[in-house]
Amino acid sequence: MTSARIKLVGKSYEEVSGVAKQIVDIAKMGGVPIRGPIPLPRKRLMLPVRRTPCGDGSDTYEHWEMRIHKRLLLIEGDEKVLKQIMRVRVPDTVHIEISLV
Repeated sequence: MTSARIKLVGKSYEEVSGVAKQIVDIAKMGGVPIRGPIPLPRKRLMLPVRRTPCGDGSDTYEHWEMRIHKRLLLIEGDEKVLKQIMRVRVPDTVHIEISLV
């Protein structure tokens, strides 16, 4: 049996959780032990932007924010289950990283 560490990173909480749920369902159907999804700390990217581009008037700013959500899954399974996991449809906004341990 091989073990795999799967890390999911994305901008949308719903998409990251949806992919994690698909992976958990495949692992449960295959009867392999799984740990996760373990939520990792969320990263916030802040960008303050000045409202008036010409510089006239008062200093007013808009604050834009992007949140990066992360999940970690640890799976111990055979090659058959891992091949099914690799066939999961992943949205373009979700980055998946699979490392075999």
